Amino acid sequence: MNFRIASLAGLVTLSVLAVLAGCTQEQQNKISRDIQNWTGTNGVLEVYAGDKLARRFLAIDKMSTAMGTEDGKPRAYRYGYGVLDENQNMTVDPGEKKVYFEVSDYTNAVFFENPH
Repeated sequence: MNFRIASLAGLVTLSVLAVLAGCTQEQQNKISRDIQNWTGTNGVLEVYAGDKLARRFLAIDKMSTAMGTEDGKPRAYRYGYGVLDENQNMTVDPGEKKVYFEVSDYTNAVFFENPH
C-alpha cells in the first residue's frame, strides 16, 4: 500500500512540474501568489524614511494592489492588514494591534517573510 501512495505522490509531483514548465514566468508567479494566499504568509513590511526604519508591520497574510472602481486599472499603492510593531522588536507584543495600511508605489519599503 505504501508503494501505491509513493507512486501516486511521485506522479502528482511530476504532473505539477510538467504544467509549471509550460507556464510563463508571470503565470508561475501568479500560481505561487495564489498558493500563498490560500496557505497564508507570515510577512513583514518595513517602511523607511531615508535610511531610518519608520514603521514595521508583522503577521501580514497578503498585500493587495488597489484597483480602480470604474476603470478596473491598478492604482499606485498596495494595501493590507498587519500588526503595527510599535517598539520595532520583530515580536507581536501585548497591546500591539492589527491595523489597515496602505503603501504607495513611491514608498521606500521592503516586504519579506518573517524569519521567526
